[in-house]
Amino acid sequence: MCGICGIASPARAGTPVDEPTIVRMRETLVHRGPDDAGTFLEQGIGLGHRRLTIVDLTTAGHQPMLSADGRHVIVYNGEVYNHPTLMQDLTAAGVGYRSTCDTETVLHLYQRHGPRCVEHLRGMFAFAIWDRAERTLLLARDRFGVKPLYYHHAEDGTLVFGSEIKAVLASGRVRPALNLAAFPDYLANHAPSGDDTLFEGVRRLPPGHTLLWQDGTIRLTRYWDLPVVPEGARDERPEADLVEEWRDRFREAVRLRLMADVPLGMFLSGGIDSAAITAMMSQLVSEPVRTFSVAFEEREANELRYAQLVAERYRTEHHEIVLSPADFVAALPRLIWHEDEPIAHPSSVALHFVSRLAAEHVKVVLTGEGSDETLAGYNRYRVSLLNLRLAGIWGHLPGMVRSEVARGVRGLPQRSRWARRFRRTFLALPGDLDSLYFDNFAVFDRAMQRDLLAPDLLARLGDPDPYAPFHRALDRVPADSTTLDRLLYADISTYLHELLMKQDQMSMAASIESRVPFLDHPLAEFTARLPSRLKLRGYTTKAVLRRAMQGLLPEEILSRRKMGFPVPVAGWLRGPYRGLLDEFVTGPRPTARGLFRPEAVRTMVAEHLAGVPGHWERLWALINLEIWQRVFLEGEDPGQILPGGVPGARAA
Repeated sequence: MCGICGIASPARAGTPVDEPTIVRMRETLVHRGPDDAGTFLEQGIGLGHRRLTIVDLTTAGHQPMLSADGRHVIVYNGEVYNHPTLMQDLTAAGVGYRSTCDTETVLHLYQRHGPRCVEHLRGMFAFAIWDRAERTLLLARDRFGVKPLYYHHAEDGTLVFGSEIKAVLASGRVRPALNLAAFPDYLANHAPSGDDTLFEGVRRLPPGHTLLWQDGTIRLTRYWDLPVVPEGARDERPEADLVEEWRDRFREAVRLRLMADVPLGMFLSGGIDSAAITAMMSQLVSEPVRTFSVAFEEREANELRYAQLVAERYRTEHHEIVLSPADFVAALPRLIWHEDEPIAHPSSVALHFVSRLAAEHVKVVLTGEGSDETLAGYNRYRVSLLNLRLAGIWGHLPGMVRSEVARGVRGLPQRSRWARRFRRTFLALPGDLDSLYFDNFAVFDRAMQRDLLAPDLLARLGDPDPYAPFHRALDRVPADSTTLDRLLYADISTYLHELLMKQDQMSMAASIESRVPFLDHPLAEFTARLPSRLKLRGYTTKAVLRRAMQGLLPEEILSRRKMGFPVPVAGWLRGPYRGLLDEFVTGPRPTARGLFRPEAVRTMVAEHLAGVPGHWERLWALINLEIWQRVFLEGEDPGQILPGGVPGARAA
């Protein structure tokens, strides 16, 4: 696994591409590739690479890599799991290899198929190939966007790209500034969910796309999309046959991700996803699987007993780390620097610490990302479908009755857990998808944003749609698709991206590679063709996975309700770390930025401190936003941002 970066500049730009700039960009990515480094430079083009050696431990895999004829140059980040088969086929066709690494396979495929080489690749990747004869630069990203790739296309036609945004910024071609167009999306959805980032002028190459640059112009092409199959066209073989085939495909996905010339491990949370991968790994390797788990000191945020249950079942070589609140808080500014944008989910911090633990033993880990979005694992799918169905019935009652009930529900005490639940149902909300799904599970919904944002900023933004990327995704779904399919597709196209970036950047910050078997694209395509009842069956989520793992996993794991990864942030912000709110939410510096109405922010903080539920995610978003602005927009040292530091914390 590696880090890549580069600049392509047309002759008319008038600004040469120099080696110090490429090296500066490359060295921001040293954590992604501590084993080797390289650059390629000629008129109008510069490419940089940092290498983490996973396959072919010799120097033959050094990058940038030139083709045998010297015409093409590649910088590559990723793993192509069908590389051995492709290499065998290419060798049989007379292609000569100078290494055993998949980078060379990608280069050979490009020479044969051009940009369509990506269609032959099974894995996770982001790469750039420079054609010295045609003077074209191709950027490509894997189907689900497991590996990151960001770019800036300047007015003069110059293209700057990198595995992380910080590499793009290090080019000096982009001035760090808050991208207000993506701000409502961030506030609603934890992170920008489309192609925009929070940096003005910096975009992400969408998953399943290529970008072709030539003489200052760019063209984006989608080469893959997850199929959405109408219910009537699903695979309707006997369920037992479908479960068996799904299990076989899942086993193959895990087997392919064991390809490495270095030790591998598994992030084991104790949930069904990581437990299922551990079970498959144990069947496919001869030595004990190395498993790694993380939890917090607080009992409500410690699920280690479930991980231990799986570890004992499969006799893994198990390792654990328990974090204190001090560890968590002290790490936050540095990890925001690694993430490039505000950290969407507090579990990212724990993920980094378990990655550091794993890095002491292995270089590659497998993880369970992607299962929830492909197999309907989130409780919000079940809740939303029920809400929408009941809203259809409720809509037939007289409007006066519905209005009175809604008024009564909204008037229930704020601190009541049941009142909060009722306020998120068809009884209090309009019966449309935006209200019952997007607004209902937003951090700051549309109404909250109107109350939160400063009047001047609201006027500048107009009437933004914070769910625009989701709506664009829904527009691509066939009209005869089920509501569940629409929700899954929208989340795979948007929300999943942030989870994958969290996984990539928090693990790569520890110089460790993570692989995601559930997002093996043949497995995902097969899953898309399954009947909906094999994903969500009544109250049972991930039905096909649970059936496929019967007899392999302990019943306690199979029957567990999904909990996510609990992080006790709410209690910390009411207790020992209330000072974070004073410094980063209501303090003079965040107030002076003029983004929010001070009275709305103060009210939110006061309600949280008084025990009103539901605010901690919003306060987390504001804390992260302020730290991010200090690090990236104002250039502060992450190590100096927390006033007085955090005594007793382990270094991030």
